[in-house]
Amino acid sequence: MRGSQSNRTVVFGCRKMYLHLFTFILIELHLSRSSEILRPRGVSISKASLYVPDKDFTCFDGSRSIPFAHVNDDYCDCQDGSDEPGTPACPNGTFHCTNAGHRPLNIPSSRVNDGICDCCDTSDEYVSQATCVNNCNELGKAARVEAQKLAKLTKLGSEMRIQLSKKGKQLKQEKKERLEQLEKDKEEAEGVKKEKELLKTAAEELENKALEKYRKIEEEVKQRQVEEERKASEQEAFEHFHRLDSNQDGKIDISELQTQQTFDQNKDGVVSEDEAKFFFDSHDELTWEDFLATGWPRMKPFLMLDKGLFKPPVRETSEEPTGPQGGHDAISQDDAAEFSSEGDEAEDKHYEEGQDGDLQEEEEEEEEEEEEEETGPEEEAEKTEETPKYDEETQQLIDEGSKARSEFEEADRALRDVQREIRQIQESLDKDYGAEEEFAPLDGECFEYTDLEYTYKLCPFDQVTQRPKSGGADTRLGTWGNWIGPEDNKYLEMLYDKGQSCWNGPQRSTKVKMRCGTENAVTSVSEPNRCEYVFEFVTPSVCQAVEGTEAQGHDEL
Repeated sequence: MRGSQSNRTVVFGCRKMYLHLFTFILIELHLSRSSEILRPRGVSISKASLYVPDKDFTCFDGSRSIPFAHVNDDYCDCQDGSDEPGTPACPNGTFHCTNAGHRPLNIPSSRVNDGICDCCDTSDEYVSQATCVNNCNELGKAARVEAQKLAKLTKLGSEMRIQLSKKGKQLKQEKKERLEQLEKDKEEAEGVKKEKELLKTAAEELENKALEKYRKIEEEVKQRQVEEERKASEQEAFEHFHRLDSNQDGKIDISELQTQQTFDQNKDGVVSEDEAKFFFDSHDELTWEDFLATGWPRMKPFLMLDKGLFKPPVRETSEEPTGPQGGHDAISQDDAAEFSSEGDEAEDKHYEEGQDGDLQEEEEEEEEEEEEEETGPEEEAEKTEETPKYDEETQQLIDEGSKARSEFEEADRALRDVQREIRQIQESLDKDYGAEEEFAPLDGECFEYTDLEYTYKLCPFDQVTQRPKSGGADTRLGTWGNWIGPEDNKYLEMLYDKGQSCWNGPQRSTKVKMRCGTENAVTSVSEPNRCEYVFEFVTPSVCQAVEGTEAQGHDEL
């Protein structure tokens, strides 16, 4: 039973019948004035066929069917509110404003007869006390003017988009043709590189064979120098050993070292037993072999200091040194040990530096060129009489090897240039420039926008940056990611992500919302969330005019 209200009486039933009759009259009056299509109040033309007066009405959700007389009777029978499109009875109902002369509008049915004019044709306040004025014609006129401007802009932008599409397709075709040529150039460059590499290998083999005898000579000379230096150092150590061995028993003991003020490490005027033991390591006395291996490396810096040939490092301290130990003439055991290890490394380094023949040769050649510019004719004549470093045949092989290396490096560089261009073109061809390549001409271009603090730069399909107006480095707000527009047109929004990280925050990212316009320009920049930026960008590339737009009117005008 429909009536569940406690005050449903016979009188109410009569009133309801009267209301049904009144509503029917209003429907008829409304239909006769607005359209020949039969439809109840609050129903759009597109849904009029669902409301047939001589048939029962079925709720849109299919939950039940009711007599048509119960439609718009100010009582909600359908859970989806479809039976009360013209009354506020259903909380989830929808009222349709026809708004003849302007654009139609759908409002919640709860706003019907609420005393506020929502429809410009006043149809939503048909029994309220609101004083509404039908101003649809005025609003429609202004809207049509704006629509005409938009249609004109869209049409012009669409024409520009067609040209951009043609250019984009042409660019794509040119890149494909260029890629085909580069693939051929790559194959040729690889052949040239291989040929030059074989020539280089052959020339270097001859060069190495010719230089082998000179390398042996240089090695022998270096070894002799090292041996001479070793003997000289050993001779120096032997002389000091015999000088320190005061009783000439072939050994040095602690008491003998205590007589040498050179080993007074703290400069207090006395060589203590501990100071002397430093040079003995774990030995009680030093034979010549022990002295050469252990004692001499530790004594040498003290002996050099005594002769003024060595200056110990000045170590930083928190306070000014006081007393004899703080003087620059004092040397610590650590300094002595460090000097000892550095001395051994110095000999190794001297030998290794001698191995770098090519580098020394280049430096010597540069020095010789500078000397030739500074010397006079007599000195020049003397230099020409000097014996050359290599014989003529060897020098020729060296020159041929250098030439072969240079030609190989040039061939390798040419191949890498071709490979790099191929990679760049392939990356460009893989990018999505739109369904008709209409965005392709934007690649390689950059557009700036300046506000009170920053200058922003958008380089489509590359990156987005920000630079302070006061000066400073650019901050990357994101690099090209992909299209993220709605399903019906993904080309309405770009995403640039993986930008520089914010301080104690995420990586920066930027969304670029595309709008139709007759030029390419950034029109606004905002930061709705920390490190997340939004650019508004107008471009003809998104303008798509619909055929018949100018003549097309709004529904139910």
